[in-house]
Amino acid sequence: MKFDKNNTNNMTNKPANKIQDLQFFGEFGGVNPSVSDSSTFTFQSAKTMFDMFEGNAEGCYLYARHTTPSCLYLGQALAAMEGTETANVSASGMGSITSVLMQLCTANDHVVSSRTIYGGTYAFLKNFAPKININTSFVDITNLESVEDAITPKTTVLYCESISNPLLEVADIPSLAKLAKKHNLKLVVDNTFSPLSISPKELGADIVIHSLTKFINGSSDTVGGVVCGTQEMIDSLRSVIDGAAMLFGATMDSIRASSILKNLRTLHIRIKQHSLNAMYLAQKFENDGVKTVYPGLKSHPSHTIFKSMMNSEYGFGGMMTIDVGNLEKANGLMELMQKENLGYLAVSLGFYKTLFSAPGSSTSSEIPEDEQRKMGLTDGLIRFSIGLDNDIERTYNKMKECMQKIGVIS
Repeated sequence: MKFDKNNTNNMTNKPANKIQDLQFFGEFGGVNPSVSDSSTFTFQSAKTMFDMFEGNAEGCYLYARHTTPSCLYLGQALAAMEGTETANVSASGMGSITSVLMQLCTANDHVVSSRTIYGGTYAFLKNFAPKININTSFVDITNLESVEDAITPKTTVLYCESISNPLLEVADIPSLAKLAKKHNLKLVVDNTFSPLSISPKELGADIVIHSLTKFINGSSDTVGGVVCGTQEMIDSLRSVIDGAAMLFGATMDSIRASSILKNLRTLHIRIKQHSLNAMYLAQKFENDGVKTVYPGLKSHPSHTIFKSMMNSEYGFGGMMTIDVGNLEKANGLMELMQKENLGYLAVSLGFYKTLFSAPGSSTSSEIPEDEQRKMGLTDGLIRFSIGLDNDIERTYNKMKECMQKIGVIS
């Protein structure tokens, strides 16, 4: 991956350095911070407890549902990575997404959202939020005119994913940020597919969300989420009076927070390898005549936009899709690749092993079939989270053999 001298992000934004520069010692000098194995915390005075409930005791701990030292350490590291003032971690990505939307919106408010988003987020906005009179317009996020046309006087949030799930559409974050500012909206960006590669806050986003379950943790053994934003925003989420994170109770366990923090230290190494492997496979598949979508390919409609936003040393990410024509071929190919130990037929992403699934019948199944067709989600689409294979050429050759057996390529 070459350095792009025209991309100023190469020179100004080094998110992995920001993580590396943090220094946390354990209680007895350990190289990892001590885990706070407590659900409740003592106060040195009754007044401090009172101040805490009033929201005026920064640095004090109340109760694990509010936060813990371990969760704060992880939050500080993720805030450093995303360039925000602070962050709040939660028990899942959906715990973070729903708490942010509920904190920003009240009854009769309106959300403008990308139409291609994670199925769980779509289901929340489409099916649950209307129960409390919060309505959403789903738009083609790559069509800025359509985005602006959807904004109403009641709109409070503009929501998108940096790289959409599962179609890998690229959000033009700087342009969306200008729209949000023009209409006094909060731009909320889910950056789960592109940690380190894209820094939404640096591009104008107000709030950045991740599912920590995926690339950031990287070992498919922990569920978690994070909201990165201003101190004011995070304080509002944690408020014991009306904070959505506090009152909904999607609390991250301290041991899990500690585990994710350890894995975060190697994220930059892993993302580079995910990106290198994905680029290699995408180029090979496209040359073989397979319909391939990957932001690193010049054929991707938003390739230039991605390049203008990216921190180039981390590449174009580890997510790609191919379309093999129909669900029967997709299922056959995935089953054969799993049999040949080329990856796992499984949802999620960011694992050391390649994961693949047909999103129309899995991670995007919450989206009605007619909506799937409108957005271009076909039965034959396979979403790949490319793994950390050391010999990616060998992997490609074996995948090609599987495609030939299934009749995807001749």
